[in-house]
Amino acid sequence: MRIDRLLVLAGTSLVAALLAWPLPAQFDPIFDFIPLGGRSHLAQVLESKPPAAEVQALLTAKRTREEWAEYLKGRAKTISVLQKFDDRELSTLADYLSFNMPLPAAKLPADPAKADWKKLLPRDGRDLVLEYCQSCHIITVTVTQERTKAHWLGTMNKPSHVEIKLTPQEREALASYLVLNAGIPIDLIPKELRAGGASY
Repeated sequence: MRIDRLLVLAGTSLVAALLAWPLPAQFDPIFDFIPLGGRSHLAQVLESKPPAAEVQALLTAKRTREEWAEYLKGRAKTISVLQKFDDRELSTLADYLSFNMPLPAAKLPADPAKADWKKLLPRDGRDLVLEYCQSCHIITVTVTQERTKAHWLGTMNKPSHVEIKLTPQEREALASYLVLNAGIPIDLIPKELRAGGASY
């Protein structure tokens, strides 16, 4: 009887510890105001179980952002979840696809219906913003600014940012995501994230 009580207490302690473990920033609800990135949008598409030929076409083609945008608009009847995406979301997905597709053959799952797409797909601009932009300043500094891609890349190439461990392609992808999704009005930001930080 005593061993059973100890096991229950140990189990309860373990669950409490796991619940208290901090979420990665990408999944912390406080950041829900930041628009989803292409990885999340593509995962939504793939998890909607489109025909196998559509999955193959999405994961193995090489297109520009403009070509992907046209392709996605043309596939909305076959891939019905695309009908729920607004123009910005479709542009974000097209942008992501242009940077990350085709997936290397080694990353293509044997059974797409059972794949954990959120883990399998490369990081997107939102992931990069939450992982890297907060290391020196509050996230608000980044996501409230509306800038051109050249301006974002200029900031990333300043001495204060050049040490951030991103590949040139990741810098391009991050800048592209910010052009499409930053410029969030301050009144949409949680109050605890509005103060402090650096300015450019």
